[in-house]
Amino acid sequence: MDTIKAIRERRSIRKYKSDNVKEDELETILQAGRWAPSASNKQPWHFIIIHNEDMRKKLADIHDYGRFMKESPVVIVVLGDPEKHPRYHLADPHQAVQNMLLAAYSLGLATCWMGVRDTDLEPQFREALGIPEKLRVICSISLGYGDQDRQSTRFPLDEITSWETYGGKK
Repeated sequence: MDTIKAIRERRSIRKYKSDNVKEDELETILQAGRWAPSASNKQPWHFIIIHNEDMRKKLADIHDYGRFMKESPVVIVVLGDPEKHPRYHLADPHQAVQNMLLAAYSLGLATCWMGVRDTDLEPQFREALGIPEKLRVICSISLGYGDQDRQSTRFPLDEITSWETYGGKK
């Protein structure tokens, strides 16, 4: 699939079919995350893959905006490791997430990422999944075969860009 097309067409999906995600597709998605750019190549991320229905329901009960995690056959929880990179352990995992979202879309799978970092959800996720205190819980990603179509728009480019200085016009 064309990268620019995937960037423009991928949308957050919150309704999933019950079909299981194929293991080779999941592997491809995780590899895409692994190959994301990272500052000084420290790769300060860790991925927890959750198939277990009870755990997915537990996470869905914790996250008000992620109730659909119980429907998606897979949830990936993304962690950041400050020991691997004290400065970019919060930013670099997001690069991995974007790669995984685009890889999933290119394989015909649907996703939705839900923020966890810096919310009261983070300690709850940490406790539910046995995550060490030293790691940060960045987000969760629902993954499966979508059961809805989504459309959305974006602000015009001239509303969100400046040239040379803030507010500078082209």
